[in-house]
Amino acid sequence: MLIEHQCPQCGAPATLEETDHLFTCGFCRVKSYLLSSVYQYLLPHSAPEGKDLIYFPYWRFKGMLFSCTRNGIKHRIVDVSHQGIPSTYFPVSLGLRSQTQKLRFVSPETKGLFLKPSFPHKEVIEIIEERFSAKLPKPIYNQSFVGETLSILYSPFYADAKVFDAVLNRPVSPELPEDFDITSMAGGSPEWQVQFIVAQCPDCGWDLEGEKDSLALNCKNCETVWQSGKGQFMKLTFGHIPEEGGNLIYLPFWRIRGDISGIQLNSYADLVKVANLPKVVQEEWKEQGFRFWAPAFKIRPENFLTFSRNLTLSQPQEEVVKKLPEAPLYPVTLSITEAVESLRLTMASFVKPQRTMLPKIPNTVIKPKSFILVYIPFHEKGNELTQPAFRLRLNKNLLAFAKHL
Repeated sequence: MLIEHQCPQCGAPATLEETDHLFTCGFCRVKSYLLSSVYQYLLPHSAPEGKDLIYFPYWRFKGMLFSCTRNGIKHRIVDVSHQGIPSTYFPVSLGLRSQTQKLRFVSPETKGLFLKPSFPHKEVIEIIEERFSAKLPKPIYNQSFVGETLSILYSPFYADAKVFDAVLNRPVSPELPEDFDITSMAGGSPEWQVQFIVAQCPDCGWDLEGEKDSLALNCKNCETVWQSGKGQFMKLTFGHIPEEGGNLIYLPFWRIRGDISGIQLNSYADLVKVANLPKVVQEEWKEQGFRFWAPAFKIRPENFLTFSRNLTLSQPQEEVVKKLPEAPLYPVTLSITEAVESLRLTMASFVKPQRTMLPKIPNTVIKPKSFILVYIPFHEKGNELTQPAFRLRLNKNLLAFAKHL
């Protein structure tokens, strides 16, 4: 999606992509960072003059849906919208409309009646999961949305004898009953507006750096990494695995420690048993804590699962140096919250034997205790990125495509 916007510092016009977080004004050069977690947009209208506009809300979900079945883990990319208010007078979804028109952020100055969503987004997620799992073999042991982008889209309508789409000026409902009163629905002027903060390091005041879609910004002056939270930047615990040589690029990963109940998985010795690895358990492995690993960047579903599984099974023990590497860094585009959503999925991908272990997955509880952002070096050769120590390989073209997931 493309969003028309204005620089919060000088008012210059700009066009953002829906994945953008860091905005650099082409006129005043000030860097600003978008803070909201659930953005609210509105579609442009072409209603006849004098019509009272009704903005109807739609939840929009975009991300990867994984479903763990007895026949393996199925996955698909989902991009759907659904009514934010149950109603027979308005379309159930927006279809492809959000991808074909430039949107604008909602602001309190926008004129019209903005109806308030009454459908909780969790219930809509359940509807979407049920819709896409209808044809999957049962039972389904686990379903997870990963890399989820959640937003609210307001589409304009107006009412005469029927409800009219204010984008195409076409009716979308049958004849309205005489007692139809749109003002009886909860709503009013919009209260939401996008928030920005200046992208400066809270510790030293230096300009923070990152790609426009990055969720974590780096300060190369004081060697810190920051993410947004609660209206401000919060410092991230991070490090990198050093490696000598040229043509390196560092990709970000989340290393997560958690308390696990339902399946005993507290040490590397436990992992060898649970995953039925072809190794003889060593005594020292019982003292080596178990950690989950997950990509901190968006990637195709099959690659995401492979990277999470291979790194988690490898349990890297290399020293993590707590500073930024000299080589280029790939941006963090997948949050720790989304990575946590994938942990049971990762576990389901390696437990053995699956016939007896997969039925335990629904009752397994993983409580995250701590995490660290780790940059891992990949060798760049042509269009390939490789990490031979952990058996990871990725095509750069696929990585570029994954930014739009």
